[in-house]
Amino acid sequence: MFTDRLSKILYGGDYNPEQWPNEIRDEDMRLFRLAGVDIATLNVFSWALNQPDENTYRFDWLDEMMDKLHANGIKVCLGTSTAAHPAWMATRYPDVLLVEHDGRRRKFGRRHNSCPNSPTYRLYSERMARKLAERYKDHPALLLWHVNNEYGLRCYCDNCEKAFRVWLRDRYGTLEELNRAWYTRFWGHTFYDWNEIVLPSGLSEHLSPTHSDETAFQGISLDYDRFNSDAILACYKLERDAIKRVIPDAVVTTNFQGNGTYKPLDYFKWAKELDIIALDMYPADDMTPGQMAMRYDLMRGLKGGDPFLLMESCPSQLNWRPRNSLKQPGVNRLWSYHAVARGADAIMYFQLRRSRGAFEKFHGALIDHAGHENTRVFRECADIGRELGQLGDTLLGARSEARAAIVFDWDNWWALEHSSGLTVDLRYVQEIEKYYAAFYGRNIPVAMVGVEADLTSYDIVVAPVLYLIQPGYAERLEQFVAQGGTLVMTTFSGIVNETDLVTTGGYPGELRKLLGVWVEEIDAPMAHQRNRVVMTARLGELEGSYNCGVLCDVVHAEGAETMAVFERNFYRGCPALTRNSFGSGEAWYVATSPEPSMLDGLISHVCETRGIRPLLDTPPGVEASVRVKDGRTFLFLLNHNDAATEVELGTDLYVDLLTGTRHKGKLSLVALDVRILSVADA
Repeated sequence: MFTDRLSKILYGGDYNPEQWPNEIRDEDMRLFRLAGVDIATLNVFSWALNQPDENTYRFDWLDEMMDKLHANGIKVCLGTSTAAHPAWMATRYPDVLLVEHDGRRRKFGRRHNSCPNSPTYRLYSERMARKLAERYKDHPALLLWHVNNEYGLRCYCDNCEKAFRVWLRDRYGTLEELNRAWYTRFWGHTFYDWNEIVLPSGLSEHLSPTHSDETAFQGISLDYDRFNSDAILACYKLERDAIKRVIPDAVVTTNFQGNGTYKPLDYFKWAKELDIIALDMYPADDMTPGQMAMRYDLMRGLKGGDPFLLMESCPSQLNWRPRNSLKQPGVNRLWSYHAVARGADAIMYFQLRRSRGAFEKFHGALIDHAGHENTRVFRECADIGRELGQLGDTLLGARSEARAAIVFDWDNWWALEHSSGLTVDLRYVQEIEKYYAAFYGRNIPVAMVGVEADLTSYDIVVAPVLYLIQPGYAERLEQFVAQGGTLVMTTFSGIVNETDLVTTGGYPGELRKLLGVWVEEIDAPMAHQRNRVVMTARLGELEGSYNCGVLCDVVHAEGAETMAVFERNFYRGCPALTRNSFGSGEAWYVATSPEPSMLDGLISHVCETRGIRPLLDTPPGVEASVRVKDGRTFLFLLNHNDAATEVELGTDLYVDLLTGTRHKGKLSLVALDVRILSVADA
């Protein structure tokens, strides 16, 4: 594991010394030492500086910075610089330029504007990675490799179209199988030659020139999503392999964007190719602590529970939203430890020094435009650096344990939101968040897992709106339940197979026997319409009635017990919540999208039934989470409130790792407080 190479949680961030003269760089070293910085990411966007033409490479500035950082005790996360191709490349080799969804080819500009299937881009990016590896393979500052930066976007150029045909031939083998999978007899789409296939875009299958979700042929667009993720991954692997041919034990990663739920890339598939997961986290203004926690748990789940790196975050103010408020005092510390509590073994910022010009000149940084340590943000960051130094290796590599899991599947996400019905109000990530919140609000740990995950270590598995069923997954869920597991599934599940073809014979398709229900119809009420779920059985706290909407299934029980019914519409009295005994376990079906209080009660009931208890009962807004290392448990308490509160610790005696103070019974937390506790030695 990468963290075995470390002596403490890493602290630092992106550094762009190429933008500054030598006297500023020297001052930066002093300020880095004051702040406790021990890692700097270099060379992320320096391709044009490093390579002024096809055959010339200049690394003098990078040599100097590698040596300077090493002399100051700072390790380097070395970027490959390939996230923005040079202007000369775009001018001489236009195949490198990305083509938009509406067919327009970009000109040189911005960043992330390279076609992943451009022969030119692949040639020069791989060559750059190799030259960097050869030059710095023995440098003592080198700790970690950062390939490209925030991979993403989609390209619709001729090279991508040709590559798509090759990808399809590999996937389907024959045109007959492709035509069957895509259901091409609809609207006369039968293909008789591979060259007849074009990319789904605003010029072909998509219903809007600007929105790639709205498509006439979901199977085609779903395969393009898979292909695009694979094509960009192939670019990453080219650079990674070039590095590892020179440095076999190199630790190589790239940073995941979109706060971890970035739709264009299947991060579970990508995770197999990364040595450690790295996340960029810039919470939206309205993002709750629970939504942030879910994304950290997802990053941890990508590699089976291994810790991850918080590769980018902001110590203060963003610059790219319509309105960019300051982080209030204490928020950066709280959010930094929030990531650590959920599995991060690095806290890193974009950026270490605020740029003077261009797009990110007002993006927050450790060192502000004032250029010295006498700022609130620097002092707060330096305090975090001091505390991380004090913690040392205590938390490094510590893992989080859970007996419950939530299934997250990128293929399902793509397919669900390509669907030409039933409602635009059904959004995959939002439905996942609703169920996650029911665990989070009670301080019950829950793992985020993909469809390839081994489920045997979990007592409860929740799979919201699993519209698309991967081959063999229904059987795996049956086996999980038959062996004693508790499964919770929802409306709009089991509808289609892996090519987006409806499973006929009645919804929920392959899950019908497991869930013990048949869904005859699915209602999609208007946004202003609401139905209600009326409990017909009392399940712990779950009683009375609850609002629901988005979708409402017309359900017939086929062996399942009815726990609740709908109150309104022609399907009044039809099951809205069922429980089906299957083997030694049980499978629950929630036939709508209910209000949070109903989900809280349901999750509380199934957890109570399985003997899963909260880590700690805390006041609203106070989060408790746990990491475990070598049999020692570390309890994190985070007060997300703007006011002080108290937590009841019980009879155990705890020691605070940051202050050394001992606590028992009631513990007072000031606003935005963080405590890291461990049971004190007898």
